[in-house]
Amino acid sequence: MYNLLPNLSVIEASSFVASPTAGLYLAQMGAEVIRVDQIGGGPDFRRWPVTENNDSLYWENLNRAKKSVALDLGRPEGRELLQALVRATGQFVTNFPVGGFLSHELLAEGRPDLITVRVMGWADGSPALDYTVNNAVGYPMLTGNGPEPVNHVLPAWDLLTGAYAAFALMAAIQRRSATGEGGEVRLPLSDIAIGTVANLGGIAEVMYGGANRPRLGNAVYGLFGRDFVTRDGERTMIVVVTPRQWANLIIALDVGDAVAAIEAARGVSFAKDDGLRFDHRDALYPLFEKAIAARDHADLAGAFDAGGIVHSPYRTMLDAANDPALVADNPIFGAVENPSGFTYPAAGAFATIPQADRLPPAPAPRNGAHSEEVLAERLSLPSGEIARLIDAGIVGVT
Repeated sequence: MYNLLPNLSVIEASSFVASPTAGLYLAQMGAEVIRVDQIGGGPDFRRWPVTENNDSLYWENLNRAKKSVALDLGRPEGRELLQALVRATGQFVTNFPVGGFLSHELLAEGRPDLITVRVMGWADGSPALDYTVNNAVGYPMLTGNGPEPVNHVLPAWDLLTGAYAAFALMAAIQRRSATGEGGEVRLPLSDIAIGTVANLGGIAEVMYGGANRPRLGNAVYGLFGRDFVTRDGERTMIVVVTPRQWANLIIALDVGDAVAAIEAARGVSFAKDDGLRFDHRDALYPLFEKAIAARDHADLAGAFDAGGIVHSPYRTMLDAANDPALVADNPIFGAVENPSGFTYPAAGAFATIPQADRLPPAPAPRNGAHSEEVLAERLSLPSGEIARLIDAGIVGVT
């Protein structure tokens, strides 16, 4: 946590991953992010993984450092309160549909400089999920050895969209500061995905070659990079990206003469050309497999570290959670009291800012924990009116 955005307040009405991620990143940089949900929780409130008491560890971590307002959004008065909060605050992040009671045009009638950042599925408003968008842009057909597609378990497009949404909000605020203009920013997952494919050269690649890239399993396209197994059975990933790393890898494995023989036989030099190492992997891989299989992992790791060679053994997520360098000794983590009652390392801001004080991670709120506070501060509702709304079941509190 950093206190870089102390004067920024954002209303968030969202669920699942992309839109809550945008709010999370803003909150971790010091913004006041007020998440508004249905009383009792939205559609993602119990999303797995959950504890034995059915508390969502997913929800608990995507909503850290936020405030929670609970409203009955199925009733007109509850929807009107959310609209009023958006207009009073001026910044809105959501994945609700383009039309309806949270349309930008309707909200901006009472706040012309309103900024709305809206996460969508497809640009035409039809629904999509990370996993279906990923299929649409072709990555599962590049992953694994084939012929069947391999879905990625990481919701990459959701996470990229969430980060882009936080960036887009700050960009829109910058424009408003200069011009006074508000506006809506729409972010379809499909556009984030296909745009990223294009930025990585993927569209140009398939159009230039007229064909799809071959399936490579765990090999890295265009580089010398692949998984290898050591003598003691440790599977490790090795990737070479610089001439120095290549030279040091050859020295560490004592395969200089064998590599030179391949170069002489094929009339090439691997010293400075990533592409040639990739093109001739049919000859290089067996050589390196044999050399690595003759050494124990600890021995190789020491040699690789000394030579600046990029490598990492394959580990489980439980292994990673128990790695002191990644978690216990990592300053982005801290301990907080969580709504679930389960204590574990909680992540704060990922960035490190040497010139600013890092604040500890903050817990997620309970549903409706800040309803009274926010309605009083943002809408100037008197305590008697708030009490009436609570008694009527329009406002929820914890």
